[in-house]
Amino acid sequence: MYNVRQPTKQLNHISELEIVSASLPSKAECISSVKASKDLPFILCRLSLLLLSDLNCGFCGKMKIVEEPNTFGLNNPFLVQGSRLQPKVTPSPVSGPAHLHRLAGKCFSLTESTYKYEFCPFHNITQHEQSFRWNAYSGILGIWQEWEIANNTFTGMWMRDGDTCGTRNRETKVILLCSTSSKLARVSEPSTCVYSLTFETPLVCHPHSLLVYPTLTEKLQREWDEAEQARYDSVITDQGYNNLLRDIFEDAGLLKSQRVKVNMPEAEANSDSHNSLQKCKEDFEKQRDEIERLRTLLTRHNIPFESEQSKSNGTVSATVKDQHLRGDNGLIDVQ
Repeated sequence: MYNVRQPTKQLNHISELEIVSASLPSKAECISSVKASKDLPFILCRLSLLLLSDLNCGFCGKMKIVEEPNTFGLNNPFLVQGSRLQPKVTPSPVSGPAHLHRLAGKCFSLTESTYKYEFCPFHNITQHEQSFRWNAYSGILGIWQEWEIANNTFTGMWMRDGDTCGTRNRETKVILLCSTSSKLARVSEPSTCVYSLTFETPLVCHPHSLLVYPTLTEKLQREWDEAEQARYDSVITDQGYNNLLRDIFEDAGLLKSQRVKVNMPEAEANSDSHNSLQKCKEDFEKQRDEIERLRTLLTRHNIPFESEQSKSNGTVSATVKDQHLRGDNGLIDVQ
């Protein structure tokens, strides 16, 4: 008997490939069939050519597919830190009605058209374009700055110093309305780069929930009362009254201070001049103690001196004695 070598898997694969290839039409036959007909023969020939190409790659190595992260669109975590939203200023401290402070640290979102807005009370407002473009817009529409106050009532929250918009910065006014739940209701742009945002919450449903006076300290409330009385007595004008109110609101942290801080040089601050009422009192006490010490010293050595009372009386008597008519030079004492 003859020993028959068992064909390897590779040879088996080659024989199968040759058998299948032999049963398929050649490229020349496909071209001639295409000339004869443009429908079914052409489609069959195209399929046969594709099948041949797949069979011929039976020995090809497997292609490695590398799955790279999606680096376009919104909230891309692979962006470098420098390209993320960078605020220009830090938010002002939380202020206003105490029952609204619970909103700090929370965020509320709203999607309108192709933009998503996110409002974080006492922090900022951001806008994100809902697009998969590589340069989809994301920006800051404002950072928490101060309240808007009118007629002893908080009428809005101002978010300023947002992203640059032409020659100015974007800013947003937040209007608070009563509702059964806290949510971001509407966003609009009434003028270029100035936005209006409506935030609804049950925290402002009480008629006294947005009054300014109850949020002030007792000291600031007394100052407000005094300003009201001064305006009622016509001691100050309406403009002066409004200026006093603004100072009170700035001291309470409700409005951003517009006062100009002047840093005095250290030499002037430490000078011996009477730059305060307390310093003036201290200097007066020192001078009085020095006068008493000198009087005691003169009395001990039997040195006569004129007291303040006698000096005052002498001045008065001399003034009365020396009175004369205008133009009269008085008597000349000739020695």
